[in-house]
Amino acid sequence: MEFPVYLHLGSWRIHPHVLFESLAYFIGFRVYLWTRRPSGMTKLMSLQILAGIIAGAAIGSKLLYWLEDPAATWEQLRQFHLLWGGKTIVGGLLGGLIGVELTKRWVGWKHSTGDDFVYPLMLGLGLGRIGCFLTGLDDHTYGTPTTWFTGVDFGDGIYRHPTQLYEILFLIVLAVLLIPLYRQSRGRSIRTEYVSGRMFQWFMAGYLLFRLAIDWIKPTPHPYLGMNNIQLACIIGLIYYAWLIGGRDRLRRFKPGSQLPS
Repeated sequence: MEFPVYLHLGSWRIHPHVLFESLAYFIGFRVYLWTRRPSGMTKLMSLQILAGIIAGAAIGSKLLYWLEDPAATWEQLRQFHLLWGGKTIVGGLLGGLIGVELTKRWVGWKHSTGDDFVYPLMLGLGLGRIGCFLTGLDDHTYGTPTTWFTGVDFGDGIYRHPTQLYEILFLIVLAVLLIPLYRQSRGRSIRTEYVSGRMFQWFMAGYLLFRLAIDWIKPTPHPYLGMNNIQLACIIGLIYYAWLIGGRDRLRRFKPGSQLPS
């Protein structure tokens, strides 16, 4: 296989990253609109919260990317066009979380909004990673050299961990594991103790834990006590979600339907 793997549509030659990232946004959002539950939220409030998610995700994705190599970022401060390149999924997720929580406080919405995003997010992440894999070395999302049978030669004669495919496999497994919580969130289970937001919490905790582990085999700078920027953010996020999930016994004292943060 020759990377990048361009896709041909008639006379068009489409770059895989552009195609699959576009599909990730479009299909993920359509699935969200199709599967979301009625919430009683006004259209204006819904648009405000959506804007908060988008703004937070964009800012978080960019800020965390700049922390990948602080020395290089500092050197490029006067070259703004270089700073616009690059983004991180973990930064987008955590930034989007902060954005939505701040927006909800601003508009006065006190209920969780996260559960409806879980499966659309996983679908979008999976589609995006297909594009990352097909892009090859140019995408900089591959892993370190390996002798494992899973190794892939992205075009330079070196077999590397296809971390993009590892992530897709993880997302499939996580999607299956979250089915019981999905059924509870939709009222399709005999259990009545489900608290809104729990499924999103477990999704975030699972994904952050995976990224903390998988980034040990990524050839990125690790300037933070042997960790990279993604791992540092994952640890902060995991502490937050451990606190939320660990407080479930305290929250059970509330009446059914009590809300957890997204």
